[in-house]
Amino acid sequence: MSGALGDVVSEYLERGLVLVIADLLSLITVSSCLVIKVPQINTIRANESSKGISVLGLCLELFSYTVMLSYNYTSGYDFLSYMEYPVLLLQEYALIYYAFKYQDLLGKRTQLVAILYSIVAALIYLKLFPIIILTFLVPFCTPIGATSKVLQLLAILRSKDASSVSRTTWALSAFTNMTRIYTVFFQSHDWMLLSNFLISTFLSASVFAAACFYKKKAKAE
Repeated sequence: MSGALGDVVSEYLERGLVLVIADLLSLITVSSCLVIKVPQINTIRANESSKGISVLGLCLELFSYTVMLSYNYTSGYDFLSYMEYPVLLLQEYALIYYAFKYQDLLGKRTQLVAILYSIVAALIYLKLFPIIILTFLVPFCTPIGATSKVLQLLAILRSKDASSVSRTTWALSAFTNMTRIYTVFFQSHDWMLLSNFLISTFLSASVFAAACFYKKKAKAE
């Protein structure tokens, strides 16, 4: 038994140190993503307010996560290279719910959009959704994902209030995007995905910096 295990380990290590590190970073990324949005959700719930949170930014982020998960899933990429997306989506659903709740946006229109979203998601899972559409949408995820972060950054700068913004969430966002730059570069060499993570790292770090500045400013006042 120990000999067989040793052979498996030896065979795995023969892939090369670069790919072993990529797998390790993938595991760290996925582990971080298990809780990445929990601090933000808890902050909104504790304050009973989503002031400073961009609802449009959250919706764009949801769209980006959904398309990226669907693209990776239908392309047959190694599950470890995108396993954070299902986890992120579940947390994004909860975050959107509370953000909408405290901004009084849980009306019939929102419910209708949620039903349509669920139908499309089910079609993608069953592989009944045209893959050509996903391939067309993927390049838009970079500007859409970037726009969602820019909108969040602007929401903080305009309100000058980061009381409902979790610094932990945005620090983890910058870190996990940065690790994905390495894993995508060495595993799939997909330049569309790589450019997405490069831009996301910079913008997540910018939101984190703005949140730190306005929270410290509020305390000083």
